Amino acid sequence: MTTTPTAPHAGHAPSAGDWRAPAAACTTVLLWASAFVSIRSAGEAYSPGALALGRLLAGTLVLGAICLVRREGLPSRAAWPGIVASGLLWFGLYMVALNWGEQEVDAGTAAMVVNIGPILIALLGARMLQEGLPRRLLVGMGVSFTGAAVVGLSMSGKGGSSVLGVLLCLLAAVAYAAGVVSQKPALRHGTALQVTTFGCLIGTVACLPFSGVLVSEAADAPLSATLNMVYLGVFPTALAFTTWAYALARTTAGRMGATTYAVPALVVLMAWLFLDEVPALLTIGGGLLCLAGVAVSRMRPQTGVKPTHPAMPVEGPRHDAEREQAERP
Repeated sequence: MTTTPTAPHAGHAPSAGDWRAPAAACTTVLLWASAFVSIRSAGEAYSPGALALGRLLAGTLVLGAICLVRREGLPSRAAWPGIVASGLLWFGLYMVALNWGEQEVDAGTAAMVVNIGPILIALLGARMLQEGLPRRLLVGMGVSFTGAAVVGLSMSGKGGSSVLGVLLCLLAAVAYAAGVVSQKPALRHGTALQVTTFGCLIGTVACLPFSGVLVSEAADAPLSATLNMVYLGVFPTALAFTTWAYALARTTAGRMGATTYAVPALVVLMAWLFLDEVPALLTIGGGLLCLAGVAVSRMRPQTGVKPTHPAMPVEGPRHDAEREQAERP
């Protein structure tokens, strides 16, 4: 049975005082940061394709169960092109390429290359979704990317790098950006849960060729590695991708992409707390730059327009387009 969602119009931000979309974005960033810690454990026992398939299987089972309980049904036909594209590119290709790339290059190099993704999201969003490139977004992303590069440089030299690894991380960044931009239109025709569930299912199907490897490696993998793989599927995939879709439906792809620049700063903090990896001063400085850039990119400028009457404020979703126009360089 097809359901017709009542999602807000694409590009409209939530009204002032609506805390749900920012909370959803923060949840996504926090869980995606935690994924890097879990990937280190699971990646020691599972190959890139097997890890991606195991993660997606766990995520699909959880999301499918939630959909059945909520009786979500199928999204409308118009949502499927975006769901299929994001499922293949983001849930499938991105996860395999990133897992593989991080085995070929050190963590710093991987972080620098993959963080091209948010910049590509902003550029593709401006080109394909007509979102524009507000000046504050560009400045904030520039500051955050500089911070990500500093974090990457401070972490480099702890492992080997290869041309193949760099290319795989670049492929992951491109797949991530294209998947996000493909998902945005689908959210006009399906709920966040529907779009995430069926995107995850399509990614799982695309990774089924790794099923034999997954079964073989699971038989020999330590329990901790398997539990980390399941954690990746339930929380950074099922929950975090759903909260991401919820927030993405209520803002632009460019702004959501910029928000993910908080991930490197949180990864540094989590590695310090849970892995006893004391960060260098340069790493801490880069993390603070990432957070500062996110803050700038998420700020809403004052346009100088005053309400003509106290009872008629100019704040609200219908003025978002005017703000975006005023920010354009």
